[in-house]
Amino acid sequence: MPDSDDALLIRLDREARTPLAVQLADALRSAAAAGQLRAGDRLPSTRTLASHLKVSRTVTSAAYDQLLAEGWIAGRHGSGTYVTTTPPGTSPEPADRARAAAPEPEVVSLELGRPWVGGLDRAAWRRAWRSAADADPLVSHYPPGLPEYREAVAEHLLRHRGLTIRGGLATEAVLATSGTSAAVAEMAVSVFRPGDTVAVEEPGYLRAVEAFKAGGIHVLPAPLDRDGILVDQIPSGVKAVYCSPAHQYPLGSRLPAARRVALVERARREGWLIIEDDYDGELRYDVAPLPLLAALAPDVVVHLGTTSKILTPTLGAGWLVAPPEVAGAVLAYRELTGIGPAPSGQRVLVELARNGDLGRHLRRLRRELSERRVLVVESLRAAGIPILGDDAGSHVVVLLPSVEREREVVRRAARLGVRLDGLERRHAGPPRWHGVAIGYTACSRDQLISVLPPLIDLLAG
Repeated sequence: MPDSDDALLIRLDREARTPLAVQLADALRSAAAAGQLRAGDRLPSTRTLASHLKVSRTVTSAAYDQLLAEGWIAGRHGSGTYVTTTPPGTSPEPADRARAAAPEPEVVSLELGRPWVGGLDRAAWRRAWRSAADADPLVSHYPPGLPEYREAVAEHLLRHRGLTIRGGLATEAVLATSGTSAAVAEMAVSVFRPGDTVAVEEPGYLRAVEAFKAGGIHVLPAPLDRDGILVDQIPSGVKAVYCSPAHQYPLGSRLPAARRVALVERARREGWLIIEDDYDGELRYDVAPLPLLAALAPDVVVHLGTTSKILTPTLGAGWLVAPPEVAGAVLAYRELTGIGPAPSGQRVLVELARNGDLGRHLRRLRRELSERRVLVVESLRAAGIPILGDDAGSHVVVLLPSVEREREVVRRAARLGVRLDGLERRHAGPPRWHGVAIGYTACSRDQLISVLPPLIDLLAG
């Protein structure tokens, strides 16, 4: 059973005289009696269930305590809470008994692109959502995004990325988006024409590749070395180049200043756009920040950012800073189609920024990830394993000699209960780089400490 109340269709009546905890216990008991829950099924945590049902954790804890006392459920240290009793008059199937006795082993995710949601201040998060919900309903569509959101983004970019918005007020220069992939999809059908050619880093962000292709755009690979995109090897005749200079996705390089200048000069000389995906841009540690491409050349750079890594991808809040003709094309497309980013996530980010909670979270995030980075880097280096991408971001890369070895490492790690990303799946064409990326944000620190030794043994073997 998924760790969600959605599968149970639980509905609580807040107008009823029956306490919510009693209603919840009754609903879970009924679900077990009806066969929706079977012996061995894992229940959501009290915190997760409380969040889904929009009740306090006291309610879910009281319901679980009652079912625990009645023997309907049992808690296993480190494994969660499981159903232990089947409906009266029936007996569990052998598979159910085996599952109840030996639940699935815990899986630790070291995958790319996952945020550290465990570090979110839940009180601040709830406060921001409550404040956002208190706003009056909107009576019209805001294609550029809410003005207060765009102002908050401009302030965020100035404080945390060193980007001064030029060419007018922030509410004119910044557009809200639903995230990086959504922004690329909009540009593919509004800024470019079917048949145009765009170069994308290889390996790179395949969602961007697919978004371009869905818009009828021809995509060519832009080769990389260990420092990032090779400017002189970008194919001629392209309309744009898509790159992630802050922390290349997935190899992890920071594009050197000289290459940034060379990239801008070539874009101006040949008349193409640079689409700067600021992946992991806020996550730098003991290195000095390099200038954003958008700061070097606002006339030819489209800057894309998102909250998916610093908060959560489910917020659906991102931004685009672009030359006027690009922003105008995107806005015209939104006006024509009625498509645009939802305001709810924008309002939440505004509230987090207004109360200083966003800045506090970023400081806490950098501090935590800096410590995890040291743990991962020092452990790998002590074992003599070379790495890439440790200057910034939230993952490092271990190169391997062949795609067969990469597949073997990913497969054997899965048997250990560890999910890894191989570089093969980050290529649009035949893989040119072989290895695995090790992300250190999606798991807990204790999980990271526990899986590093066997993972290092696997990589060194």
